[in-house]
Amino acid sequence: MELIHVYHKVSHRSSKTFKPKKNIPEGSHQYELLKHAEATLGSGNLRQAVQLPEGEDLNEWIAVNTVDFFNQINMLYGTITEFCTETSCSVMSAGPRYEYHWADGTNIKKPIKCSAPKYIDYLMTWVQDQLDDETLFPSKIGVPFPKNFMSVAKTILKRLFRVYAHIYHQHFDSVMQLQEEAHLNTSFKHFIFFVQEFNLIDRRELAPLQDLIEKLGSKDR
Repeated sequence: MELIHVYHKVSHRSSKTFKPKKNIPEGSHQYELLKHAEATLGSGNLRQAVQLPEGEDLNEWIAVNTVDFFNQINMLYGTITEFCTETSCSVMSAGPRYEYHWADGTNIKKPIKCSAPKYIDYLMTWVQDQLDDETLFPSKIGVPFPKNFMSVAKTILKRLFRVYAHIYHQHFDSVMQLQEEAHLNTSFKHFIFFVQEFNLIDRRELAPLQDLIEKLGSKDR
């Protein structure tokens, strides 16, 4: 299966992921959904692979895939952390036109300018906290998703996109040196097709990688 191969290849390259991997409990319905996602990804048709499986709950499908994307980005960023430093990336940017300032609305309410490694540390820690919150991402069968789940999931995915954008704009040379570009492209293509399928990220937010997104989409038509 393609996805499993990506996981193993990337994790061998880096002795650690950037943050601890988020595991979906084996034997749970969400685990079965993840296995379904991996099986359909192996077919090579990503547009089809991201579609909601028949009879499944949309929130649960989005939850499983959000955890999966967190793990993928975690590993991809883990491979290039030595190149993403306070010196090389003193601001969190995606090319010269896009700069991101961090705020989570709780601990840091007013957006702060910080280095890319600091921003991504804040971001991934914040995402991890959301994924670990059973009231937001229930793992037990029968426990309903909260009313604000879709809003939280959209914010998570919007922020995870920024890590892809930073890697592509600032560290693609390093990715190529590590021979990880095929894994990065496959992961990002999967991510973009998923958020497009369910309209989860505003088009304006995707602007830093718009050319790449159009290129990936045209190849699949």
